[in-house]
Amino acid sequence: MPKTRIIVIDDDPDIRDVLSLTLTEEGYDILEAENGLEGVEIIKNKAPNLVIVDYNMPKMTGPQLCAIIKKDILLSHLPIIMLTGKSDVSDKVSGINAGADDYLVKPFEPQELLARIKMILRRSERDLDANPLTRLPGNVSILNELQDRIDKKGPIAVIYADLDKFKVYNDKYGFTRGDEVIRETARSLIRATQECGNADDFIGHIGGDDFVVMTTPDKCEAISTKVIEGFEKISPSFYTEEDRQAGYIMGKDRKGVEQKFGLLSISMGIVTNENRQLTHVAQIAEIGAELKEAAKRIDRSSYIKDRRVEDRRTEFRT
Repeated sequence: MPKTRIIVIDDDPDIRDVLSLTLTEEGYDILEAENGLEGVEIIKNKAPNLVIVDYNMPKMTGPQLCAIIKKDILLSHLPIIMLTGKSDVSDKVSGINAGADDYLVKPFEPQELLARIKMILRRSERDLDANPLTRLPGNVSILNELQDRIDKKGPIAVIYADLDKFKVYNDKYGFTRGDEVIRETARSLIRATQECGNADDFIGHIGGDDFVVMTTPDKCEAISTKVIEGFEKISPSFYTEEDRQAGYIMGKDRKGVEQKFGLLSISMGIVTNENRQLTHVAQIAEIGAELKEAAKRIDRSSYIKDRRVEDRRTEFRT
């Protein structure tokens, strides 16, 4: 199992050293930042499990950092402990209101800090089955949510989405850039669902570049169209200027043959219970995989919605 990763953000190097030594001895993987701006950048790129941040820092205060993290839906579940040099109640209230999950007044006892870290991490793991990269709900939550919707027998639409030519992109640009592509894909799905969907729609991260959105049949095509618009808008930024201008990158296919691959696109398959009864999770997943595979044969970002009844026809919408 990977080590639990904690980022310590404090402009005092002595505090960072003490915390780093104490937490490393407990088996934690430690990241450090000397101000809030640097801390936010590391958080977005390194996906820590917990943040320890000082209240007063140059460039960005602890409460300001908390507000930024909690407004980002991919980071909003990240637990934060705030350190303050004062016992002033107003400072504590300010930190909690900004989104901190706990606080400690400096100087503090290392054992008390360790106890609070363990408590918060246990609570975080219990409350959220999250993908470590995007912080979106993972497979356990996805299966539970889908089964719950099946049991309620209401209108169901499930959008399965993943990226085309992502492996080739990863091979050329590396996993760090690939991870950022996945995070931006998640943000595209979130923005589209928030803008075009229902208040109780669900977004999950199956793993890798595979995502799922659960909504209703009347909203699914608007969401899918918006996802494509958002992804096409940001996808050029994933490439160097040279590759953007060329419109392709060189890579190897599954047989190891070098060839040209177009730029990243997104494919989606939409399963609904408009024309057929959906009775179990495996049935929905199987239909979704079939539709998504058909969408991938279209050489651009696209979606296919299952409209089949008895004649088993599929209508293509791109």
